[in-house]
Amino acid sequence: MEIKSAEFIISNTDVNKCPQHSMPEYAFIGRSNVGKSSLINMLTGRKGLAMTSATPGKTLLINHFLINKQWYLVDLPGYGYAQRGQSQREKLTRIINDYILERPQLTSLFVLIDSRLEPQKIDLEFIEWLGENSVPFGIIFTKADKLGRSRLMENVNKFLDTLKEQWEELPPHFITSSLNKSGRDDVLDYISSINKSL
Repeated sequence: MEIKSAEFIISNTDVNKCPQHSMPEYAFIGRSNVGKSSLINMLTGRKGLAMTSATPGKTLLINHFLINKQWYLVDLPGYGYAQRGQSQREKLTRIINDYILERPQLTSLFVLIDSRLEPQKIDLEFIEWLGENSVPFGIIFTKADKLGRSRLMENVNKFLDTLKEQWEELPPHFITSSLNKSGRDDVLDYISSINKSL
């Protein structure tokens, strides 16, 4: 898929104020500092589309971007940022849950996983919650350029093996690097194939 246009449409904290349309939406979510903004900018080929920050957890809103005037890319707040107060964490959880569970246009959710880390409890619990709520999702392993090939595959396989303890069938997964653009075509081709099937 070629990205010919990517435009920011709206940010908000209320699923009821999201754009009214009948196009598919693909949402991206992950723990703070997983490289979500960099990945979105890499996928769209627009360097400043999603705001990257030195401070993790800056995305506090549901951000809608219209791609090729045919589908929406949705940037969701990160989960599990420990330095937030309890009330703000609860507010963010409500924003995330409301969008994921109540947005009929959500076609697939991409859960971003830092490929440098051992399987994290918070990621596994979030994925389990998606399964319990029958939310269609894929997994994107980020920061693949930060590790050697063998260590990278070891970490990816360890995460997938951990999922297999709970899941009969694994979700689609992709290995990406925002730095060298690896995995970009795989993710976009997957989105394109779903769009064609709708």
